Amino acid sequence: MVTAAMVKELRERTGAGMMDCKKALGETEGDMEKATEYLREKGLAAAAKKAGRIAAEGLVVAKVAPGNKKAAMVEVNCETDFVANNDEFRAFVEKIADAVLNSSPATVEELLQAKNESGTIGDLVTEKIAKIGENISVRRFELVTTPEGAVESYIHGAGRIGVLVEVTGSGAKLLEVAKDMAMQVAASRPEFVTREQVPAETVEKEKEILKVQAMNEGKPANIAEKMVAGRIEKFFKDICLVEQPFIKDPDMNVKKMLNENQVEISRFVRFEMGEGLQKRDNDFAAEVEAMQKKC
Repeated sequence: MVTAAMVKELRERTGAGMMDCKKALGETEGDMEKATEYLREKGLAAAAKKAGRIAAEGLVVAKVAPGNKKAAMVEVNCETDFVANNDEFRAFVEKIADAVLNSSPATVEELLQAKNESGTIGDLVTEKIAKIGENISVRRFELVTTPEGAVESYIHGAGRIGVLVEVTGSGAKLLEVAKDMAMQVAASRPEFVTREQVPAETVEKEKEILKVQAMNEGKPANIAEKMVAGRIEKFFKDICLVEQPFIKDPDMNVKKMLNENQVEISRFVRFEMGEGLQKRDNDFAAEVEAMQKKC
C-alpha cells in the first residue's frame, strides 16, 4: 500500500509532483529507489541530486588555523531563523568550531566531551538550550589537516553554505586559487573532484536512465545510444569539479585554470545548512492524504 509518508519522501527526494510520485510508487509496488528511477526516466525528477529539502534552521561556521594547514567546519541546528540570525548564537557556534580545531575530535560525541573555558562543549550546549528555550543540536563537523598543501574555507549566505578545500601546488596563488575553488564548490555543488572518482556503477546507472529517456522521446535504440554518449559528458560536467566551467571565467573549465596556476585539488567538503532535515511547518502528510481521498 502506498502511504502518504511514502509519497512525501519521494516528492522530497525528486521534486516531482505529488500525483506523479503516487503513480510512480504504485507502478513500482512501493519501492523507493525504483520509483525514483521511474520518475527520472519519465523526465519528471531532478537528475541525481537528492540532498533532500533544506528546512532546518541553524548555522555553518568554518575556522582556519594560522598557516592554512588545518581547518574545521561545523553545522549546529536550532529551531527558528530568529535564533540562527542572532549574534549570540553565532558566537556560540564559533566556540564549537574552535573546539573542533583545537581538540581534533573524531566524533560528535567526542566533541561534546571536549573542554572549553567553562566546562565541556556538551555543558555549553545544555546551557544554551536552557537560556534560549529551543532545541539545539551539534549535527556534524569536518576537520581537514594538510601537512603538504593548504586548506581554505568559504562561507556563503551568512552561514547557509560552508566549504573547505584542500589544495597542493607550487604556484604563487595557491591560497587565492583555494578560495576560488571553495566558492566554486559552494555555487556549483560538485560531488567529486574528477570523473575517475565517480563509481562505475553510478555511471552505468546514469547511462541506463539516459537511454530510457532518449527512447521515451521516440528515438530508436541506435540513436539513443549515441545520444547517451553526449549526455553523459554533461553528467560529468555537473558532478565533477575539474570539469565544470570556472565561475570567474566560464570560457575555461576548472581543470585548465588549475593547470595554469600549478594547483591540484586534493579534496573538498561542502555543508549546506539543514540539508536532509525537515522543518516543522505545515502537516504535509495530511495534505497528501486529503488529495488521495479526492482521487
